[in-house]
Amino acid sequence: MNVLGISAFFHDSACCLLQDGRLKAAAAEERFSRVKHDRRLPVEAFRYCLREGRIDRTDIDCIAYYERPVDKLSRQLWAGQVDALSPLDPRRARNTIVDGLGFEGPIHSFAHALSHAASAYCYSGFEDSALLTVDAVGEWTTIGYGSAEGDDLDLFASTDYPHSLGLLYSTITAYLGFRVNSGEYKVMGLAPYGEPRLRPLLERLVTHDVGPDLRLDPRYFDFGSGARMYSPALVDLLGVDPREPGQTPTGDHADLACSIQALLEDLLLTRVRWLQETTGGERLCYAGGMALNCVANGRIRREGPFREVFVPPAPGDDGAALGAAALAQMDLGMGRPGRMEHAFWGPQWTGADIRHHLDAAPVPYRTFDEEDELLEEVARRLAAGEVVGWFHGAMEWGPRALGSRSILADPRNPDVARRLNRQIKDREEFRPFAPSVGVDQAPGWFVLDTPSPFMLETCPVREPEALPAVAHVDGSARPQTVSAEWSPRFARLLEVFAGRTGCPVLLNTSFNTRGEPMVCSPSDALRRFVASGLDALVLEDCVLDGDDLPPSWPDLIGHVEIGAGRGDDRPGLSNLYAFV
Repeated sequence: MNVLGISAFFHDSACCLLQDGRLKAAAAEERFSRVKHDRRLPVEAFRYCLREGRIDRTDIDCIAYYERPVDKLSRQLWAGQVDALSPLDPRRARNTIVDGLGFEGPIHSFAHALSHAASAYCYSGFEDSALLTVDAVGEWTTIGYGSAEGDDLDLFASTDYPHSLGLLYSTITAYLGFRVNSGEYKVMGLAPYGEPRLRPLLERLVTHDVGPDLRLDPRYFDFGSGARMYSPALVDLLGVDPREPGQTPTGDHADLACSIQALLEDLLLTRVRWLQETTGGERLCYAGGMALNCVANGRIRREGPFREVFVPPAPGDDGAALGAAALAQMDLGMGRPGRMEHAFWGPQWTGADIRHHLDAAPVPYRTFDEEDELLEEVARRLAAGEVVGWFHGAMEWGPRALGSRSILADPRNPDVARRLNRQIKDREEFRPFAPSVGVDQAPGWFVLDTPSPFMLETCPVREPEALPAVAHVDGSARPQTVSAEWSPRFARLLEVFAGRTGCPVLLNTSFNTRGEPMVCSPSDALRRFVASGLDALVLEDCVLDGDDLPPSWPDLIGHVEIGAGRGDDRPGLSNLYAFV
């Protein structure tokens, strides 16, 4: 049985494969196309899933789509969000899938919120659970409340468009000069630099009860006129000038970020408590784009009423592809896929693949046949203050780097954090970096009483001064707990670094720079290595030193795209050095 799940045509399109009841492969299209948050039909992710499953399109039993186009079109028409040039055809998504993927079999569509709920519950391993989905909007639902038992999922209540916590937060994201659907995490990062003095004003935007009854005051919003999302009345209310993109945030902007974050967290906690009282359950499965707000997630786990909380590694629209696939699989009588213990569902390359092609390149590299020798070399470099690109194993599923496509550094060294932001990743100074730590070592360094393998919640750092490169201004961090069972090489690197320094923690940030997706292939990794000024690059068993790069490469890399045509960028690496 082969079931493919697809999300597409809004943002973060993705594809996954469930094979004989279990997850086999999953990837977002942006990783192949190199277009951040790519919304197009996930053609390359689809091809990857077929390759990983060793099947062709004729072996697919059905495709599952993550929303219902008829219901979505009805909401768009009601809201006036379809322009005169857009075809008013609810079959457009289906026809694009059929034509673009050459698939002529059955296509099942599921409600957007239900796909989100299934992306958490069906991969949680729980036998029963309360369900919560929070995002901007799917068809009509913006907050979904439900329960599940066995293979039965029921969303029994909802908050509907235009009343939306996701849209409320995105409106302030736009007000603060960040891109909607991609810059919300910047608001979260800016918040600890401010005070919640504007919260009383923001509370005027929302009226709510303890449950689904939540309403936005339409005077302050403008969802129909592009990316701005707010009306002049909101500017008058707040008395703060909207930030222009690229402008350094002011104290007022930090206060606004702090105020909306505090309001959001309390509104979410109120809804979580109501849901627990309504269902009487001990477990919560939570998904939707708002589940990427790791600060709120931490409060839900620590202060909420549920004994267990599961948030999947990709709770946004990309992850809804997995939820739709699980729903289709259950409809076909195959049951749920089972608990997702790790997030490594993307492409991978062997050391032999990489060495074969590095041999043809005019750059020195060292090969380490013994893993211990490799890890000692990397740990030595990190302890000496170097910043290292780390490429190993299958690519992560979801937006967090979890030790497969990572940039690593010493968390004790504040200078590396400044260098990462200013010179390597080209990002705002107020944004924090995340730490990775062995699961057994985590409680000694972080106030964390449960594993956090997907890096999706924040917690206090026990001694922030000991980890200045990863402790945020408020003394918090967003840790990843690393298991030797699922990440043996990365876990071992943490142990070797600890043996050398006494610190079992590494700074771990995604292997990319601002405006581009995380690297997928060795080609992508090499390009970032050359262009960003990393000190070293680890490609599986090979280590490249930045000082050994030919002097002409940094200039060439700015003009020639490596690996153009991502459909052919797979083991074989035929275009790895096309630019030399």
